[in-house]
Amino acid sequence: MGRSRRSVAAAQRTLAEMVVFLGVLAVTCKGKIQRPDYDDTSAPEFLNPSWMASVPDSRSLSEVTLPGTHNTMALYGGALTECQSWPLDLQLRAGVRFLDVRVRHVKGNLTIHHGVVYQRAHFGEVLEGVARFLLEWPSETVLMRLKEEFSETNDIYAAVVGYVHRHAHWDLLWHSRLTPTMGQARGKLVILQDFSGPDLGMRYGSLDIADDWKVPTLLHVSEKWQSVREHLAAAAAGNKARVFLTFASGAGIFAYPNAVAQRINARLHKHLSDMVGLPERLGIVTMDFPAAPLLKMIVDFN
Repeated sequence: MGRSRRSVAAAQRTLAEMVVFLGVLAVTCKGKIQRPDYDDTSAPEFLNPSWMASVPDSRSLSEVTLPGTHNTMALYGGALTECQSWPLDLQLRAGVRFLDVRVRHVKGNLTIHHGVVYQRAHFGEVLEGVARFLLEWPSETVLMRLKEEFSETNDIYAAVVGYVHRHAHWDLLWHSRLTPTMGQARGKLVILQDFSGPDLGMRYGSLDIADDWKVPTLLHVSEKWQSVREHLAAAAAGNKARVFLTFASGAGIFAYPNAVAQRINARLHKHLSDMVGLPERLGIVTMDFPAAPLLKMIVDFN
């Protein structure tokens, strides 16, 4: 009898997962969507390139609420690997200020990857794009989490330095692991260094991070949302001298990034709408397929 019940329960779980998977496929096959919380079209609804100009120079970057994108350059490879639909320049102009960049290291070359999938770009193009943006909008700053992906050399420091010299300039970087004020950070790229070597910027591990990215199926979205909501509350109440980073992104074999983002971004939009007018510090809020209105909503908490 016990074995029979377990078999029935297993069959029910399998059926539920298949239903969810078919739902993911249905979402994936739909046309492009542009909602206030989610946007997988080729361009944002509106731009907001200089929002940091109104942030006081004296405010520590740890006290600034800013939006970011997870796997910023992951625009290719199909529904399982695509996390964004806007190119880097449009993300920055739409208000994104935290970039999540993954590089594959082969003999000093740094190409952009999401897992096995090459994203048709190299790290130099990312640096050039950031440098161009900051030259045009010197009131802004950009934070970039940089890590190695799809290679295991554990030795990308020298390659990163070489790319900075060739594709940008040394003074573009914030050269300290200390958190800058807004005035100190303007016009600079703050690397959040997720690799070993001498200091190129702040250490990624020094941040208070919630990155519960594993969402096995869409049946687990509520658990993911609970993690996001709890960490946003922790950022509001936590040490203002520490940078808080909340990943609202997630994925699994039965839950593609776009399907998770449609559900989590909607909950995030509703949650933040209920908080409008409250002087809360949210830290860095990082998303897949964010929409321009959601980015502005996050920015407005400043």
